[in-house]
Amino acid sequence: MLVAIFVVPVAVGLIGFLLPARVAGWWATLGALASLVLAIVLVAGFDPAGGNLQDVVDQSWIPQLGVRFQLGVDGISIFLVLLTALLWAAATLWSALQVPDRPRNYFFMLGLCETATLGCFLAQDLLLFVLCFDLMLVPLYFLIGAWGTGDRVRATIKMIVYTLVGSLLMLVGAIATAVLSADAAGGVTFSIETLRQAPLADGTQYWIFCFFAAAFLVKMPAVLVHGWVVDAYRSCPLPVLILLGGVLSKVAAYGFLRIVIPVFPDASVHFQELLLIIGLASILYGSAMAFTRTELRDIVAFSSIAQMGFITIGIFSLSGAGGDGSVIQMVNHALVVAPIFLIIALLAERTGTEDIREMGGMAKRAPMFAILFVVVTMALLAMPGSANFVGEFFILKGLFETKVAIALIASTGIAFAAFYALRMYQRTMHDPLPDGGASREMTLREGIVLVPLVACIVALALYPGLITTRGEAAVDRSLAAVTPDATPPPEAVAER
Repeated sequence: MLVAIFVVPVAVGLIGFLLPARVAGWWATLGALASLVLAIVLVAGFDPAGGNLQDVVDQSWIPQLGVRFQLGVDGISIFLVLLTALLWAAATLWSALQVPDRPRNYFFMLGLCETATLGCFLAQDLLLFVLCFDLMLVPLYFLIGAWGTGDRVRATIKMIVYTLVGSLLMLVGAIATAVLSADAAGGVTFSIETLRQAPLADGTQYWIFCFFAAAFLVKMPAVLVHGWVVDAYRSCPLPVLILLGGVLSKVAAYGFLRIVIPVFPDASVHFQELLLIIGLASILYGSAMAFTRTELRDIVAFSSIAQMGFITIGIFSLSGAGGDGSVIQMVNHALVVAPIFLIIALLAERTGTEDIREMGGMAKRAPMFAILFVVVTMALLAMPGSANFVGEFFILKGLFETKVAIALIASTGIAFAAFYALRMYQRTMHDPLPDGGASREMTLREGIVLVPLVACIVALALYPGLITTRGEAAVDRSLAAVTPDATPPPEAVAER
């Protein structure tokens, strides 16, 4: 099952080169839907009581280097795999309806990027994770550079420089971890499970932690290393932006939970305050910038920095509640930004601009469009009753248990989110309709993509336990080395 989920997207993209250009988009959509079906089947067969990896694939790959082809899922990654398949299906369908230039190349790049992203969430070998993490850059380089808008070349180069530097540091850190752990691990290995059972000395952990943290903070992005994000958001094609803002940033947050904390526990504790300060700065800076900008993409870009800040402080609260909240919030944020970007596309089509100062009155003849937008807005500002509220509640609960002062300051980010989210909705939907603007309802083609995404937001708001009940044991297992009160790993119980 996991091999099929991993391989199908890129295989479909390769086969697409053999098909006529006019059907390439629909073929890619069929492949994306097939991946989604496989992900749903995977979730349906997942045992929520198990904290260990499930559906494990473990084959020798490069034995001379100790590299294995290891795949697996647990409560942390299972819904990120489903999320990836869902948003890729939406982005691919939207792209097929818009018919991009050079469709076979475009949809192949989408498929390659999906395979790389799924590889990150499925990989249980550290080098395989790093390779997939780096591979994501290749299709993004072409998707933004060739199909983007505005100053896309500058934006692409800037993004690649930032992310590639971080990725190279992570590669060095991964090799160093395997080599320096060889004596304790019984030989050179990149198995994440083996490495977490053979921790390095404190000083060694510290500098390798910094290498991994640099790569993940750039990708999230976090304050101080976010310089690429606004240019990339402005130049990125909107379907690709759904994936960049919704999924790819979550790979970095997932990397902290899956790799950094279990493998470098002493360094995680040592640098806890630093990461919490970076997360807090991201919340405050991202929120402040979001309600001073007028371009919709800029607002969403800075709000994403703020939301990733919340996820960061949840992870580095180093508590079970904070970790659970960060996993929920990864899914929530992706489900919110995806329909927002589609709504931006519809607003720009109707008004000819993405500047909220030149918008207004879009709800006048489009009640269904307005209803969908208000649902997304309420989720973005974490209105009580929404899944985002549950995620932020867990994060703040975990943080209040460990760092009260930071929790109090971070709480202000909720009020900031209400300001910029409501401002965005009011300006676009209910201000006077500008000259030349057209208020019209969504078409069936537009609703086919947008409505299911909003329905997922509502469904998760009604039953957030879908994630928490399946992810709690896996989160506790990842945090076991840094939280003495956490539930110990199953193998430790067996030894006792």
